[in-house]
Amino acid sequence: MTEFVLVPGLFTGPHVWRETAARLEAEGARAHPVDLPGRRAGTDVAADVALVVETIDAIDAAAEGDDPEIVLVGHEYGVYPAVGAADRRPGRVARIVYVDTAPVRDGVPALATLPDQELRERLAAAGDTDAVLDPPARDAWPRWGSTAGVPEAALDRLADLAAPQPLGTLLRPLRLTGAELPPTTGVLCAESGATLATVRMLLSFGDPMMKALATAGTTFFELPTGHWPMLSRPDRLAEVLLAAAAGEGESLVDTTDACTPTAGYLKPFLLDVTERPRERRGSIDLYVPEGAGETPRPAIVFVHGGPVPEGAEPTPRDWPTLIGYARYAADEGVVGVTLDHRLHAVTAYPTAAADLEAAVAEVRADPRVDADRIALWFLSGSGPLTAPWLGARPPWLRCLAANYPIMAPLPGWGVNDARFRPAEVVARGGTPPFVLVRAGRETSAIAATVAEFLAAAEAGGAPVEVVDVPDAPHGFEGLDHSDSARDAVREAMRRVLGRLTAPH
Repeated sequence: MTEFVLVPGLFTGPHVWRETAARLEAEGARAHPVDLPGRRAGTDVAADVALVVETIDAIDAAAEGDDPEIVLVGHEYGVYPAVGAADRRPGRVARIVYVDTAPVRDGVPALATLPDQELRERLAAAGDTDAVLDPPARDAWPRWGSTAGVPEAALDRLADLAAPQPLGTLLRPLRLTGAELPPTTGVLCAESGATLATVRMLLSFGDPMMKALATAGTTFFELPTGHWPMLSRPDRLAEVLLAAAAGEGESLVDTTDACTPTAGYLKPFLLDVTERPRERRGSIDLYVPEGAGETPRPAIVFVHGGPVPEGAEPTPRDWPTLIGYARYAADEGVVGVTLDHRLHAVTAYPTAAADLEAAVAEVRADPRVDADRIALWFLSGSGPLTAPWLGARPPWLRCLAANYPIMAPLPGWGVNDARFRPAEVVARGGTPPFVLVRAGRETSAIAATVAEFLAAAEAGGAPVEVVDVPDAPHGFEGLDHSDSARDAVREAMRRVLGRLTAPH
């Protein structure tokens, strides 16, 4: 019989596991929701680890000589005590299940589980491990993770039973002994922005943390819900936990090669374009059409998405998708430009914005470029970088475009910088023309940011034109070479070129 030890996350207790625990037991397993009663000043992660260890020891004692299979399940912060307990009881835990949280590392505090970047920085600077963090108000829970799918009654219960979180649990690092840890399973919650496609893309970028998860024993499940699946999809979560205990789930072992079909950005571009050489200057590459030296030409700067881990190879300007777009632009008589910017983390949008601004200035200074006719074309995670340009609207910026963009920081990112929220800008109106290419098979979390942006644009009377690719996935250029996908790319380019060549 499998014994599930269920460890709650920030501010919460055993009550969040009630329905999931009941379903597990109905299926013949046993469930042990852990009460972390030390929700008081001065408690740290070591004390919570000790409580989970006590639960493991109690299961062993009750087994009377049998060897029960123990699976530790941690939700966000709760995975820290779970991993710590598995480290203290090597060989006694069959698997650790991470529910909507990132991998735990030795010596790293659980402060990273807080979704608010500014709050993390403030608490780290204060360093008061004897204080507590008050739980959020009823209407503030969505800022701590997507509440998609959580019934109102469950959200009421979440708020009513919430307890303060001791800062010692967040600021004092988890220390591991180095004992061999059991296999792991990650439960990804798509409405929080975590999907299997995202994980595979990070792996293909060469992300070291993702590489460490590409082992035979590590599996993943994806749930179409928000940050609290034990409240929004309790029965389905129970099914996933049972499957995880059996070693089931998706593996990353078959995607360790960056050139696998899942890495769409590295597959050939969907259109046939002229094989023309690049001109590399620092962080930018230019693809120049014939005759540009005689008459300056408009330029389109293609801005890659991300985050892309630092040191990833090849860098974005060498991806076939970006090269394909730049050569396509040159085939149409304008200068195509790609660049590498430093969006290496979700907190790096200010750095990436500065890189883009410098690149645009360098492009406009090129004598072969008509400095008064520039378009910026964004892809995927670079969507938030459109906000500064929407607000500034320099006269030479004729058009913005975006393919399958993330138009606001996703719930799990913890980024609150108002400078990178395009919807707030377009709602005020007076923004440049915008061409948005929308993928029909987009993840729900990203689609929600696009819907918010389009609603704000309509309210502000902002000129946004949508080109739909109904059956295409995110990053479709390397994955969908259908006629409809090709036609959509051609139509988007036609509209951008129309803005570049129209009288100003």
